[in-house]
This record gives sequence, structure tokens and C-alpha cells, in this order.
Amino acid sequence: MFQLLAYLRFWLRSGNAHGLHSPFVFGVYTSVVRHTGIFDAYAPIESRRQELLNSSTSITVTDFGAGSHTGAGQQRRIADIARTAAKPPHLAQLLFRLANYFRPATILELGTSLGLTTAYLAAADSRSKVVTLEGCANVANVARETFAALQLENIRIVEGNMDNTLAPALAALGTPVDFAFFDGNHRYEPTLSYFEHCLAYRTDESVFVFDDIHWSEEMERAWEVIKAHPDVTVTVDLFHIGLVFFRKGQPKQHFWLRT
Repeated sequence: MFQLLAYLRFWLRSGNAHGLHSPFVFGVYTSVVRHTGIFDAYAPIESRRQELLNSSTSITVTDFGAGSHTGAGQQRRIADIARTAAKPPHLAQLLFRLANYFRPATILELGTSLGLTTAYLAAADSRSKVVTLEGCANVANVARETFAALQLENIRIVEGNMDNTLAPALAALGTPVDFAFFDGNHRYEPTLSYFEHCLAYRTDESVFVFDDIHWSEEMERAWEVIKAHPDVTVTVDLFHIGLVFFRKGQPKQHFWLRT
């Protein structure tokens, strides 16, 4: 019910390219968000998704985040994780297009899951370095199988509770974070903590993407705090995800756009 009401509020406030007066946001929206073409990278990743959906294997899952709306327990079928926790194709492919458009050298992902979104991010440019954090060792093992099956060699996975692994992972990068996807813990305090940690490694050209910004009241509150941060100049609310930019010299603007 919360998400339904949140979507109604979003729908009443949001628009499309008509009346978009920011050339930068207009370019991102028309060339990336609303892009309808097919990239060659899509098919093998979606084939791997189908394998996971057809899997009969169960694993024990350690969940450090806000849990699942489906009420799933610790023992879960890989097929159920792929069905309920993995990003659907249209959102995962949007992440691919964002990475393809901005060409980040270093990508950080908080929340690997089965590795499908990681694969999309890594497949956008084999020269990029992708570091992905996953709390559960058993889930991380399935993600490694995903990367091996897709022959993606530009990914490094870090296991363990992100509250403990994020700071060392950032320090070990040796480069700024050009692109970050936050999908690790859908609660207010952890989301803001991860955001603050990553801020120290961003540049004016960095792109931060937050998943499920309307997932709960907590996530909506966290999104509002992020929007208000003095370093943030432009945000784009696409309902399921939020885009954050730090473009120096650009007036602070917030956009609500339909996908």
C-alpha cells in the first residue's frame, strides 16, 4: 500500500522530456532513460537470468539489510532470489545504458545479489573496474558463477557486512568512484552512512544511483536528505531509482521523470 501511494504521488508530480529546460538532464533522459534499442550485451546476461530462474538449488542466505517484502526466510531457492531480489531486465539494462553513456573508469556496487546487475555494469565497458560488495558468502558464490559464465574479468567481489567492508574497499580503490550503485541496505541510517562514505571519493563528474528510493518511508526520508546535501546539484527521480549528480557550477535542480 505504501508503494502504491508513493507511485501515485510520483505520477502526479512527474513528467517527460517536454518542458525539460536542463540540456544535461534532457540528454540523459532522451539518450539513456528513454532509449529503446537493444545492445549485444543484453542477451547473454538474460540467458544467465533464465538459468537462475530455472535453478532447483537452495542456499542459506544471511541478510544484513532491511529484509524482503516477500517474507523470505534464510533458506531460499536461487530461483526465488532471481525472481524477487534481482533487478528486472528493464532496470538492469538502464544501469547498463547509464554506464555506457558516462563511461566510468571505476564502478562501485553496494549489493551484488546473484550478479546480474553487476554483469550489466561490467559489460558496458571491459576497461572499467567494477568493485561489488555482497554481505552473504553463499550469494556471492552464485554471483561468481554468473561472472565466470559471462566471461567478465573486470569485477572484484568483496564479501561481508557492508558496515564493515565499505570503508576498506573504498580505501583500496586507489581511484575516485566515478559511478556508484546503492542497493545494499534499504534503511535510512545505513543508506545515508554509505552515501557519506562514498562522498569522500566522488568527483564533480561522478554519478550515484540509488535503488528503491520509494521502497519505504525510511528510504523516502533518506532520498530527501541526499537531495538536500550541499554537494548534490542535480537529482532525477525515476521512481524505482534515483540519479544523483555533483556537476560544479550547475544550479541545484530536482526532476521527476517517467520511464
